[in-house]
Amino acid sequence: MAKEECKALLDALNKATACYHHLVLTIGGSADSQNLREELQKTRRKAQELAVTIRAQLTAPLRDRGLGAEERAEFERLWVAFSGCLDLLEADMRRALALGTEFPLHAPRRPLVRTGMEGGATGVAARALSVRSLRHEAERDFDVEDLHQLEREILQVGEMIQDMEMKVNVPRWTVQARQVAGAELLSSASAGVSSVGGVSVEQRTGPCDLSKALAATIFSAVLLAAVALAVCVAKLS
Repeated sequence: MAKEECKALLDALNKATACYHHLVLTIGGSADSQNLREELQKTRRKAQELAVTIRAQLTAPLRDRGLGAEERAEFERLWVAFSGCLDLLEADMRRALALGTEFPLHAPRRPLVRTGMEGGATGVAARALSVRSLRHEAERDFDVEDLHQLEREILQVGEMIQDMEMKVNVPRWTVQARQVAGAELLSSASAGVSSVGGVSVEQRTGPCDLSKALAATIFSAVLLAAVALAVCVAKLS
């Protein structure tokens, strides 16, 4: 039961981290706004809350010496996936800090980058946070205060990663995956292609159309005769 709950929480963390990465890439672009900065703050905090919960639920079984070998191997795989998510989250938080510093909203030192992409990202953040809409109540100095808070949160995530490595020693290179990377994507894609294009494959591998083959033969013969006649006329002239 604990393992399934950890998997569900890790899946939610994956979605929140991916959403945060998507939002960070729009900082300084034509879609950058006060609303985007609020969505970034809410999304990263949601990811950090999930990370704290997952760390607590994974640390206890991995420190249990009586845990079976198979169960331990599964929890170690979850631990490695969790560590990877935290690394990506920390990297994106650092990127958000750098971009937010370069492109302040209310006192810009340089114009925003016009990437050509428009539209808000509220829908993406709402799906990751499991809410229908996000309300934005912003103050004028929100982005400046948020950058200071972001610096503190980056340090907290870094300390969390170090604390994890101290409490649970699971070298990543010792954990073996149970399937090839992207196997689930390949299997679903192949299943879709086989179900949709099964009839067309059978049609392509069936017997050739005799009428089309006969027409092609006649056309080739007429073409050769025309070429031979043209050569003869050229020699006689």
